[in-house]
Amino acid sequence: MSIAHAPRWLILLIVALAARAITFGNPILHVDEEFYFVTARAMLDGALPFVDIWDRKPVGLFLLYAPAAALGFPAGIWAYQALALACLVATAWLVMRLADRAGWQQGALAAGVATILWPNLIDGQGGQAPIFYDLLVIAAVLLVAPRSDRTMPGRLFARGLGAMALIGLALQLKYSVVFEGAFLGLWLMWSLWRAGARPVRVLLAGSAWAATALAPTALAWAAYAGLGQSEAWLYANFLSILDRNPDPALAQLANLAIIIVILSPLFASAWLGWRGRGKSSAARPLQSFLFAWAGAAILGLLVFGSWFEHYALPLVPPLAICAAGFWGDHRRFALIMLLLAFVGGQAVLLAKRATRGTPGEIAAIARAIGPGPGCLHVYSGSVMLYPMAGRCTVTPWVFPSHLSRVRERGAIGVDQEAEIDRILRQQPEWVVMRKPYIGERPEIRARMATAVKRDYRRVALLPLGKERYALWRRSTPPARSASSSE
Repeated sequence: MSIAHAPRWLILLIVALAARAITFGNPILHVDEEFYFVTARAMLDGALPFVDIWDRKPVGLFLLYAPAAALGFPAGIWAYQALALACLVATAWLVMRLADRAGWQQGALAAGVATILWPNLIDGQGGQAPIFYDLLVIAAVLLVAPRSDRTMPGRLFARGLGAMALIGLALQLKYSVVFEGAFLGLWLMWSLWRAGARPVRVLLAGSAWAATALAPTALAWAAYAGLGQSEAWLYANFLSILDRNPDPALAQLANLAIIIVILSPLFASAWLGWRGRGKSSAARPLQSFLFAWAGAAILGLLVFGSWFEHYALPLVPPLAICAAGFWGDHRRFALIMLLLAFVGGQAVLLAKRATRGTPGEIAAIARAIGPGPGCLHVYSGSVMLYPMAGRCTVTPWVFPSHLSRVRERGAIGVDQEAEIDRILRQQPEWVVMRKPYIGERPEIRARMATAVKRDYRRVALLPLGKERYALWRRSTPPARSASSSE
């Protein structure tokens, strides 16, 4: 069977395997997913997110990682990366389905392949949250997208419930989905009104759809309230983000500029696809809906701020679909563009491997620490050292920058200096520190450095990519056993 006659899902799978091969089994693809894995592992050991181990991500994201974390290290790394690959391929397949329905069959495969390749360029090479929730969002889009036949109000209401249930699950992976969810909800209400429903019925349906979307989050809140931790849940999930200090404006604009450059082929192709739409096409309502979805995703990115590269991952599926019309008419251009995206993605992955470190380097650091009864505190560095070394933690604020970054001052529910002092009183057996980073509070680093130089001896200085990890071991026996937060 030639590649031209292979099933499209198989082509997508082959492309995904080739595009991500270099990442498989690497435990340090990105600091975010390292932390998701560590938090899921802590949950399985009895820790309660937002109380015993702290972050702002919804609990659903950690539950998603839990089955992989249950396999331990290193099997769990392969497991979550396999799940991420499966979700990415499924998303790409639904991208093709929507492109087909919109009358862009000739460019549908290119759109699916682009959905797989572009994440490598914007830090989506592993298990970032959008890799998982993009599948839920596009499945919701497929449910409510305009159809050629007239949809009766009752059927539209039922499809809306299904779509909002998917959005609700996606919200428990990351709350930024709210922008796309709001777009779909408003679209559904407008569609119901156009189908002949009275305003009161539209409002009632809209309320039901909103309640369905919010149900998983409300259930999480209720579960924490039942444990007496409602306040902790509310602060971590919603209120703390309001307390966080903004990054410098120039840094944010630089991040946004990088995103625009990387996605510019998708933006340009989608724009050309918009201009080239057929005015009499029966699929024109669906095409307009898909472009509106892309606009909602872009608005969500702009409103959310910070603009780290992986924040642009939700834009890839709708932009790829909207570009399919142009690519179908310019297939040679699409092929060249996809080849460049593949090669560029591999170059980016190799560069990040050299910068962030290799599995062998992080394994050497973990071996130098080794297992034992004493706890570990990673002041700055990879949190994957906790499961790799098998050491306990001494603080709920395991993600290092929460305790040392300027923008987190006053935004984590505890005073950073006070928590550093409390950690030092716990007398962890090992402390890991890397060199200062941009955005770090120098007084916090000085506080930690003074303590480790006084009470610890530096055992090793080991490389991890461009970094050097200083491993400090306590030089005197602790006065009492360090307690674990896990």
